[in-house]
Amino acid sequence: MKAFTLCILLTFTLILPIDSEDKIILKGILYSDNGPVEITIENEKIKEINPSDRSSNTRKTYIAPGLIDIQINGYLGVDFSGPDLTVEGVKKATKALWKAGVTTYFPTIITSDIKRIKKNFTVLVEARKDPDIGRSIPGFHLEGPYISPIAGFRGAHLEKYIKSPDWEEFRKIQKAANNGIKIITVAPEIEGAIPFIKKCVESGIIVSLGHHNGSAEDIQKAVDAGAKMATHLGNGCANEINRHDNPLWPQLSNDAITASIIADGFHLRREEVRTFYKAKGVEKTILVSDALDLAGLPPGEYTRGERTLLLTPNVVKLPRENVLAGAASPISKCVGVIMDFTGCSLKNAIQMASTNPALMFSMNELGTIEQDKRADLILFTMKNNEMVIEQTLVAGKLVYTRK
Repeated sequence: MKAFTLCILLTFTLILPIDSEDKIILKGILYSDNGPVEITIENEKIKEINPSDRSSNTRKTYIAPGLIDIQINGYLGVDFSGPDLTVEGVKKATKALWKAGVTTYFPTIITSDIKRIKKNFTVLVEARKDPDIGRSIPGFHLEGPYISPIAGFRGAHLEKYIKSPDWEEFRKIQKAANNGIKIITVAPEIEGAIPFIKKCVESGIIVSLGHHNGSAEDIQKAVDAGAKMATHLGNGCANEINRHDNPLWPQLSNDAITASIIADGFHLRREEVRTFYKAKGVEKTILVSDALDLAGLPPGEYTRGERTLLLTPNVVKLPRENVLAGAASPISKCVGVIMDFTGCSLKNAIQMASTNPALMFSMNELGTIEQDKRADLILFTMKNNEMVIEQTLVAGKLVYTRK
């Protein structure tokens, strides 16, 4: 049977001409320079990028690299830290994230019982073997349990499971994860943190400082040991802090630290996002969603394990403590918000949501649109400063089309 070519045009109609091998042709507006392009995809990769006829691009549908979310706790009812995580649940969450333009993500497991942590990593390892979704999960994020136990700085993490770093314990967790933990969030001021950070870095793990009350000296020691990131800067922080001696200024002023931020419009105020962006710049900022499993569900009160959570249309809260517990929006929401808050370009917003995390984690095939890169791409329009995902491709395969 002779193979045929799939040509996906801006109008999303399919044309089926005869050719010697399968091919996809995308037409749209290139996110980086606002120019009309035609992108040819073959064998999972971008084969050609050519200028296109501007007159055919009437809907102003953009083409960009797929979004990369390195901190996401769950989605559409699937909790990566929950007691009932299954491979089918991971598949469900992954396919739902494709609809939000996320082609790559790091499932994030937070502070809990060590047995639960190891068990859930084994489920994630098994899920990565699935050929349908495995290309979208290059690794995992462990957020805790080696963080500050102090109220405010620990955020929504349960205090009873927080502990000092234990390298041998972590090695067992990493073994359960089949060496898939690529990033770990640690508090630099707690006992044993600095030698632990050094060992993590030596083993190839990105260390991010978060949920901490580290001093300038603690933070510098962590950077000297190899820490490179700040986890959701401005969150996981007490409401009342010393105006001079607090964990924000040392991280903002240290050029060795790349800051991840939750720019959903609610975790950080406009002025905070603008200030963080001005301090770090587009090169040293990574957007994350920090979405919980409640993201995508109807607003209301939910019981999750040992916690009662309130889901609003915008955020997830611990109602009794009036503490934010996580986000209710995917990272695609952050793209429009940071453009609105900072006045940055679409190119810069996509860089922070795709290119920068790809570079941080040496995912060399992802994060940009270039010849011979893997064809993880999204087509989208902008409506009221929000991304509307029209199509998503992973490794050259069309995995989502908006109806």
